[in-house]
Amino acid sequence: MTENVQPFTLAFLALLVLSTGLRLWLTLRQLRHVQAHADAVPDPFRTRIPLAAHRKAAAYTQARARLQLAETLWEALVLLGWTLGGGIDLLDGFWRGFAWGPVATGTAVLLSAFVLSALLELPFSVYHTFVVEARFGFNRTTPATFVTDLLKQGVLLVVLGGPLVALVLWLMDRAGALWWFDVWVVWMGFTLLMLWAWPTLIAPLFNRFTPLEDEALKSRIERLLARTGFHSRGIFVMDGSRRSGHGNAYFTGFGRSKRIVFFDTLLETLTPDEIEAVLAHELGHFRRRHVQKQLAVLALLSFAGLRLLGWLMTQPDFFTTLGVHHPSTYAGLLLFLFVMPLLGTFLQPVLNAFSRRHEFEADDFAARQTHPRRLIDALVKLYRDNASTLTPDPLYSAFHDSHPPAPVRIAHLEQQVHPLQEASP
Repeated sequence: MTENVQPFTLAFLALLVLSTGLRLWLTLRQLRHVQAHADAVPDPFRTRIPLAAHRKAAAYTQARARLQLAETLWEALVLLGWTLGGGIDLLDGFWRGFAWGPVATGTAVLLSAFVLSALLELPFSVYHTFVVEARFGFNRTTPATFVTDLLKQGVLLVVLGGPLVALVLWLMDRAGALWWFDVWVVWMGFTLLMLWAWPTLIAPLFNRFTPLEDEALKSRIERLLARTGFHSRGIFVMDGSRRSGHGNAYFTGFGRSKRIVFFDTLLETLTPDEIEAVLAHELGHFRRRHVQKQLAVLALLSFAGLRLLGWLMTQPDFFTTLGVHHPSTYAGLLLFLFVMPLLGTFLQPVLNAFSRRHEFEADDFAARQTHPRRLIDALVKLYRDNASTLTPDPLYSAFHDSHPPAPVRIAHLEQQVHPLQEASP
C-alpha cells in the first residue's frame, strides 16, 4: 500500500509527526521539570519570592502546559482535516460555485479558511481565558469584551487582510515566474505599514491609551529619554487591567509613530526607580536597533519561504498529494500557510537564541543607564506577580521562550552589580 503514497505525502506526514511529537515531548518535559522543583525556591530568589508564590507559579505553568498538550493534538488533527481530509477542497468547491473569478474566489477561500481556523481554536482560547487565567486570579476579561474583541479582529481581517490577499493573488496570477519576489516586496511593505499604523490606528481599537499623568515620574522618564537620544510621540498608560492582571511595558511604532506604553498594572506594582529601569531596558532595544534586526530576519525568512513556494507551485504532485484536487494559486498559498508552521517548529530555538541575545543587550543598556539592582528588583516583582516559573525545563524554554529563563537573566545582571560595588568608596 505504501507504494502508492506520493513523496510529498510522505514528507508532509513525516514533518507532521516529528513536529507534533517534538512539541508534545517538550511539554511533558516542562510538566515534569516544573513539578520536580515546585517545593523549593531557587537560591537567587529565596529571600524575594515566598514559597507559596513559587508553588502558584508552578501550578499555573502546569495548567497552561496541560492545555497546550490538548491544543497540540487538536492542531495536528485539524491540519490533517484541511489537507489530506479534503477540507481545502470542500471550501474551494463552495466558493467556486459563485463563479467570481480566480482572485475574488481565492480571496474568499483564504479569508474564510482563516476565520474557520480561528473558530476551531476558539474553545482553547475560551478555556485559557475563563478557566486557567481565572483560576489563578489573572482574568479580568468579561464575556462581552471577549466577544467584542473577536468581532473587531474579524473586521480587521476583512478590511486589512482582504485587499492584501487579493493583491497577492493577482500578482501570483499576473507577475510571471518571479511572482514570489513581487509578493515578497508587497509583504515587507505591508509589514512596515503595520508597524507605523498599529500604535496610533489599530491598538486604540482594543485598549484605551492615556498620557502619563504622574508629573514627577514623567519628568524622570523625559530625562532618561533625553540622555539616551530617544524621541517619541508620547508616554502612554494602557488599560491592561481591563483584560488581565499581568503587567508589562513596551515601546512600539516606527519612525515618528514611536510611543512608550506602560500597562496600568505595572505602574501599580513598581517603584519609580524600577519603572525607570524597565523603560531603560525597552530603550535598549531601540538603541541597539533590535527592531531593524528583527525586520531583517523576517525579510530573509519570508524571502526564502516565498522562493520555496514558487518552486512547490511548479511541482505537479504538490497539490493532489496534499488533498487538493483542483490546483490553483490560492490553494497553493493556503497549503503553504498551513504546512509551514511545522517547519517553523525546528527553527524556533535559533530565533529564540537571537531574541535572547537582544534581551541581554537591552539589560546591559539598562544597567548602564540606571543601576542593575533596580532592574533586578523590577524583574523579580514581575516574575512574582505574573506567576512566571523560575524553573522552566531548559530544552522546553529553548523552543518556547524568547526571553532568557529567570535565573539566567538575573545571574547575568548580578554580574554587573559586583563591579559597581567594588568601585564604590
